[in-house]
Amino acid sequence: MKKDDEAEILSIEGHEVRVTHPEKLYFSKQVTVSKLDLVRYYLAVASGALAGIKDRPIVLKRFVNGAEGEAFYQKRAPSDLPAWLRTVTLSFPSGRTAEEVVVDDAAGLAWIVNLGCMELHPHAVRSGDLEHPDELRVDLDPGPGVAWEDVRLVALEVKSVLEDAGLVGWPKTSGSRGMHINVRIEQRWSFLEVRRAALALSREVERRVPALASSKWWKEERHGVFLDYNQNAKDRTTASAYSVRPLPDARVSAPVNWEEVPNCEPADFTLFTMPQRFINIGDPHVEMDVTIGSLDRLLELAVRDEAEGLGDAPWPPHFRKMEGEAPRVSPSRAKPAAKKPSVKTPRSKMPLIIIANSPSEEAAKQGLERWKGKHPEAAALLAVDDVLVDRMRGRSTIWFRIRVNLRHVPEDLRPPQETPDPDDDPTRVNK
Repeated sequence: MKKDDEAEILSIEGHEVRVTHPEKLYFSKQVTVSKLDLVRYYLAVASGALAGIKDRPIVLKRFVNGAEGEAFYQKRAPSDLPAWLRTVTLSFPSGRTAEEVVVDDAAGLAWIVNLGCMELHPHAVRSGDLEHPDELRVDLDPGPGVAWEDVRLVALEVKSVLEDAGLVGWPKTSGSRGMHINVRIEQRWSFLEVRRAALALSREVERRVPALASSKWWKEERHGVFLDYNQNAKDRTTASAYSVRPLPDARVSAPVNWEEVPNCEPADFTLFTMPQRFINIGDPHVEMDVTIGSLDRLLELAVRDEAEGLGDAPWPPHFRKMEGEAPRVSPSRAKPAAKKPSVKTPRSKMPLIIIANSPSEEAAKQGLERWKGKHPEAAALLAVDDVLVDRMRGRSTIWFRIRVNLRHVPEDLRPPQETPDPDDDPTRVNK
């Protein structure tokens, strides 16, 4: 290990990695973590972290100003890529292509962490076959006010559905409020088929525990824990195992055994606790790559759903309209359908209003509190899941929109749509 005036030079498996501004703080409010601390954390759990990203193209989610600053996504590999790092060319639903970084060793891991990549965001494909995923991803996303106990119960139901389909799931905390369950699969299905299988799984879990789980895409229709089937669409990534998340306690997305799920707590897994856990028990997912399974049974379930009238569900907004897809418009904005013989009952239109738009989640939430103070009668009648915090993702940035569902507020007490406060939508050119 060598130093210069503004950098720490690490020798890692025959490569030199320059950590610039090593003392720069990435966490400073609840805990103190420097950039060099972050690099050392990833080196301490390198074999586990690499298991989730090795041989996969990776999107660089960069926190150049630390966990307390705004992050941005970088798909294309930096121009100053070291000669010992490789890239692959990915194509996206938009028709664009990009050379994305592939990280295969600890030196490469340290190099991207030096760029500010606190989280690791690999695609669900290997570099040798970019059109056929080898991983199905189950993302359990709890709605507002949903208890962690409910997340764990839904996770256990996912395990049961997977076992019935002849598949093995590998659970991990998301590092935030949810859980992820990854499933190794044979590389013979397209992204369309893998997503179709994930949708069938989500719907089956919802049938089994309807009070706890939801497969509905639109937030205004959800309740409990949402199973985000769209994480299996092409070009989608999630934070992989051992990723450090931008929460004040430097929480980590932690792989766990199924035996740990009923009692595990997300706050137990942090940048400070994970290295010792890794020493004590190793990687709980070390055998994931030898549990490769088939999607045949889940796809049979999809066929049954379709025969019973359940067509495709909405896709993310930047995807083209798919054949058989339900209307890609939220119920609150849907126009009434023309009356036709034997037509299905149209979805009810929810009374939603937009409260705040901002690149800062905290600023958006402050706007919500101002709205509540302005309309106390309506605010007092809101259920916990009537407040919808939407994490909006642009091409390179994220921003936050807060909406309120007034379904529990009598019509004569419903506040009208006002100019959002704040109203800082970064995707709008003309303000």
